[in-house]
Amino acid sequence: MKTVQGTSSDIKQKQMEKLKAVFPEIVSEEKINWEKLKLTLGEDIDIENERYVLSWAGKSDAFRAIQTPTTATLKPDRDILLMKKV
Repeated sequence: MKTVQGTSSDIKQKQMEKLKAVFPEIVSEEKINWEKLKLTLGEDIDIENERYVLSWAGKSDAFRAIQTPTTATLKPDRDILLMKKV
């Protein structure tokens, strides 16, 4: 029987593993060296001049919260489920 882990997956760790697999030279002491990544991908990359950007106060906090593992469980709202069947 397979046991179920009681926490959500660690998104940050999974993304770091992907980056390490593709660009092992950009990771040092478990941190991304953005300058090395930029050099690896080429100097023509300029994120600051994007034409359309969705930005808001607290955006970086939201990304940190998304990456935090949790033990919370979503529960269906039975009233809404019953209304859809009608």
